[in-house]
Amino acid sequence: MHLRLFPSVLIILHCMEYTGCQQHSSPRHRQHKQISGVSSGCLQGGCLTCSDYNGCLSCKPRFFMHLERIGMKQIGVCMTSCPPGFYGTRSPDRNTCMKCWPGCDSCFNRNFCTRCLSGFYLHLGKCQDSCPEGLVPSDAQRECVVKCPVDCDICTNGETCTRCRPGLYQLTGKCHHVCPEDYESNDMLMECAPQVHCEVGEWGEWSPCSRSGRTCGFKRGQVARTRLVLRYPSPFGRPCPEISEVKECLVKRRRCPGPRKKGDRRPEGRRNRNSRRDKDSLEVRRERKRERERDREVGDGEEAESRNKTEHRHRRGQDKEPEPETAPPEDGPAQ
Repeated sequence: MHLRLFPSVLIILHCMEYTGCQQHSSPRHRQHKQISGVSSGCLQGGCLTCSDYNGCLSCKPRFFMHLERIGMKQIGVCMTSCPPGFYGTRSPDRNTCMKCWPGCDSCFNRNFCTRCLSGFYLHLGKCQDSCPEGLVPSDAQRECVVKCPVDCDICTNGETCTRCRPGLYQLTGKCHHVCPEDYESNDMLMECAPQVHCEVGEWGEWSPCSRSGRTCGFKRGQVARTRLVLRYPSPFGRPCPEISEVKECLVKRRRCPGPRKKGDRRPEGRRNRNSRRDKDSLEVRRERKRERERDREVGDGEEAESRNKTEHRHRRGQDKEPEPETAPPEDGPAQ
């Protein structure tokens, strides 16, 4: 009889001990869940139904149920989006976070990874520890990429480069140390850009002859003309030629209408002399000079002729001796 009661007593004691342990362990579990970011009971905002021991049992609409493992136990957590390494599935009854394929850091579904963990490389939606033939692993992108040319940093295939190594310039899928002819380097974009040469339009009409902004009151002035720049050059393109020209001009002098300007302070006599000098043409001055020379020649000839006549009369006077005077006869005595 005593032997039959012994197992029953052990069972009762065991149950009492388990109840006491459960009562004492609940705060410990709650403390552990609070440390790991899981709220106790239904305090978590996304939970629809929950328990103190298992966490969330169901989630509100648009939330995903995610099971967090704590030791040998799993706690339900409701999240707006699934954590790294999981992807979300939706159904009328429940939205659940499912684990990605091993090696995936994030995935679209179990069979299609979008990013791999460190040490794995993405190729065709799979995360692999090595890349297939013709591709090389990229630690920065965690992907299997095309093997680029030597001077290329990023390429679309084995011949077309989209970004060159530092210090090189990209042009039509190729990398250059120095840009080819008719191209110039763009250090900001690290590209070879076509050179732009200056282009100018046709010359305009010559301006009226003027001097100091006036078109009258002078004989010698200047005329000018300009043309427009149609396209300005790039830093290494051909520069623009002259876009303005000025040259001397000669016009018939005419007086400006109206009173004399205040700034014109030339003496009246000097102004008159300049006016007379401007009016006499070059031919008139030459003709006057020839007339003076002819008059001088005529005067010299007349003077020489007069001098010759005088000398001739003088010589004639010397050659002819004067006759002696005859004394009148004396009156004698009458016979």
